[in-house]
Amino acid sequence: MRFAFPFCASAGRSLCAVAALALLAPLAVAPLRAQTDQHAALSSDGKTEAAKPDATQPAATADATNPPQPGVAAKALDKVKQAAKSASDIFHRVPCHQPKGVPNSTGSLPHVAAKLAAGKPVVIIAFGSSSTQGYGSSAPEFTYPNRLAGQLRRQYPSADITVLNRGKGGEDAPEMMKRLQTEVIDVHPDMVIWQVGTNAVLRNLDPTETAKQVEDGVARLQASGADVVLVDPQYSPRVTERPESARGMVKLLGRIAALRHVGIFPRFEVMRDWHEKQAIPITDFVIADGLHMNDWGYACFAQLLGDDIIRSVGAIKIGVNVPADVRTYRPM
Repeated sequence: MRFAFPFCASAGRSLCAVAALALLAPLAVAPLRAQTDQHAALSSDGKTEAAKPDATQPAATADATNPPQPGVAAKALDKVKQAAKSASDIFHRVPCHQPKGVPNSTGSLPHVAAKLAAGKPVVIIAFGSSSTQGYGSSAPEFTYPNRLAGQLRRQYPSADITVLNRGKGGEDAPEMMKRLQTEVIDVHPDMVIWQVGTNAVLRNLDPTETAKQVEDGVARLQASGADVVLVDPQYSPRVTERPESARGMVKLLGRIAALRHVGIFPRFEVMRDWHEKQAIPITDFVIADGLHMNDWGYACFAQLLGDDIIRSVGAIKIGVNVPADVRTYRPM
């Protein structure tokens, strides 16, 4: 469709374009406003659901006869804006500092280091439950595995680095062991970051059985040729309301890491440092359920874990081997 304006010939192209936009804007806004009013009327009682599309019909396209729903579009746009804002200023609001007194306990990562030094592709698997899956983050890109992938790619720009998310909410060692072979070992990763133990605390699982399963899992991962880093439970209200179980799980995983000579990221102590020493309110890094981290929590967790990995890889590349059992942090 072409519109003609009498003054375009004398007014110039820019002024003509502005005039066209001014005249066309009401035509575009009117149907959207009508649909917004209709949507508000449908949902005013808080009970009526929006009409669901017919799965047998082809997806509608956004054209003059079927414009996009303004409510859905506005929500999607808001989510994109919030995601972009969170990505750009996540640490401007609250800085992410390396906790004092909580040393790098990631240990040696010889397989990852060798691959990076040789310029070969590196595959890292994040294995765990809901905090690995990313429950509590506002978008998939803000989960800790995706944050970690971004950091490592920035550090090693010429490397082909893949970080796979194998987190599944609600699971602990018994369920994870059932999928260890197919979802982790069969992928042949160079490194596995295994977050485990939180649900064992919440479900009051037998710590002796948990220790046996985790140790067996670590041994199988080592036999497959992967570097291993364990991640202990988070410091959050739902976990700390069971102090004896939480402390027991932290110590249990620390002992397994030392016994098997693998790394451990002391998430419990790192998060406790945020609150007790850095005076960051719990609500600044844990969502309303009192258990899962928010975008900032996942971002800082990923940043500190990535820093540890980068230091460990750097040490191996220059020929310094740091055994995990020497550097493992043993709290409480």
